[in-house]
Amino acid sequence: MHKAVLLQLTTTFMAAAVAGALFGMRGFFSAMVGGLAYVLPSVFFAWRLWKASWHGGHAKVTAFMAGEFIRLLLTACMLVLAVMLYKDLHWGAFLVGLALAVKANLFAFLVKTRT
Repeated sequence: MHKAVLLQLTTTFMAAAVAGALFGMRGFFSAMVGGLAYVLPSVFFAWRLWKASWHGGHAKVTAFMAGEFIRLLLTACMLVLAVMLYKDLHWGAFLVGLALAVKANLFAFLVKTRT
């Protein structure tokens, strides 16, 4: 789970760098805000699962479901807050940063794990 979150964070930084090169600082911050709106709740979710695994060795289904619900709720709230508070938002960069952070999970399966 931690590798997936690190991959999301790396993808967000790469998207922000490209958006910054194309659209300037406005694009950089918009892509960062879009990506971090997904990554930060994922960090909370990974931490919650890690902590739940201490109790009995396995994360319980209820911890997973509650954590996933909280993650989705926090992501939606952060996206709404970003749109409301950042008046100079570049929508293209914002959506690309968000989309790449969401799709980074697909590449987490390509990263080899140690055995």
